[in-house]
Amino acid sequence: MNLQKAAKTVDSGVEEILTYMSFPSQHWTRIRTNNTLERLNREIKRRTKVVGAFPDGEAALMLVCARLRYVAGNSRGVKKYLNMEHLKSMFISEQ
Repeated sequence: MNLQKAAKTVDSGVEEILTYMSFPSQHWTRIRTNNTLERLNREIKRRTKVVGAFPDGEAALMLVCARLRYVAGNSRGVKKYLNMEHLKSMFISEQ
């Protein structure tokens, strides 16, 4: 296997890849993954496939906005994704 190109890509972007490590360790698993966003995109994709073809862009936008409103009002939208107290303590200790 010739992985030189892959190794160069990882080597050139290692700082960007490890950016999440500058945050408190309690946030690492939440920052390095975007499961919430991926779940929302899958749900929108599933619902648009059911409809098939939209008469115009406004109809598609209304479907997406309705789903976003539902998630924001649901328990998933109310749940805190990150505990900001960890960030506050990090900034206080730096000063």
